[in-house]
Amino acid sequence: MQVIIHKSSELSDATTEVINEKVNKLETYYDRIERAEVFIKEDDGSAANGHTVEIRLAIPGNDLFATHTDESIERATAEVTEALRRQIRKHKSKHTNHA
Repeated sequence: MQVIIHKSSELSDATTEVINEKVNKLETYYDRIERAEVFIKEDDGSAANGHTVEIRLAIPGNDLFATHTDESIERATAEVTEALRRQIRKHKSKHTNHA
């Protein structure tokens, strides 16, 4: 799976590694993910409002999408990947029931 990270500011190597690790782990739940686009936005520059992490997974059929805002990019990424994991489970159960 190809992981593309779009960001408004520079990320540390450690943060980039955490994002890649969490996103790549989604492949253990669904092996047909073609690519993941990660968008990291700083809401208004203040740490109080934090960062918004949005991830769009390109899969056959409709793409999956989730977003979360947190002071920590790592925590926001964890929340988004957890939401996508739930969407993947729902997507898979829907498609195995129709097969």
